[in-house]
Amino acid sequence: MSSKEPESVEEVIGELDELASKSDAVRIRDVLDDFGGRSFGPFLLLPALLEITPIGGIPGVPSFLAAIIALIAMQMLIGKDHVWLPGFVERRAIESKKLHKAVTKLRGVARWLDDHSRDRFDSLTRGVWIKVAAVAVLLLCATVPPLEFLPFASSAPMLAIAAIALALIVRDGLVMVSALLLAAAALGGGTYYYYTSDGGEGAGGMVLAPSWNAGHRA
Repeated sequence: MSSKEPESVEEVIGELDELASKSDAVRIRDVLDDFGGRSFGPFLLLPALLEITPIGGIPGVPSFLAAIIALIAMQMLIGKDHVWLPGFVERRAIESKKLHKAVTKLRGVARWLDDHSRDRFDSLTRGVWIKVAAVAVLLLCATVPPLEFLPFASSAPMLAIAAIALALIVRDGLVMVSALLLAAAALGGGTYYYYTSDGGEGAGGMVLAPSWNAGHRA
């Protein structure tokens, strides 16, 4: 079990890749054990980033990831000091080959995020700001299921969640403020996109199938 909380996105990604190299599949329980369950940031970040990889293109996966994130955010909101997930969630696993492929795609993003964040105004990542961030994450998660069947749409709230998680990991208050502004934009934009798409209908009144969402990441 890891005794040190990760302090960068690359460190989080690296830990995940190391887990993938140890067995044929990685369970959520393995990730909890590796990070010790103390740091909420990585457990918000990982599902959010995975959603923008080909893994997130599988129908139903974005909503499942959003449900996990929402459960974690709820624990942040009520002041829990460690992450808890139900047993049936902990037992869910992903093939190590698929996980390694996703991690490889994320390394460039992780490096860029780390290069553009640092320890600034860390008071904005503690106390009441944790609860503000948790509420924002819960609202963003609520938008994922209806947006899942619209092309690219479910990635917008997940990117905002990833930005909030980044702020918590690197303790950067400026990133937190920027992430909350991004969250507000994602909520507004997602709502507008959904309703102007007639609840998931594309041009000509044809309903967009789940394969649309899968195809854009293939």
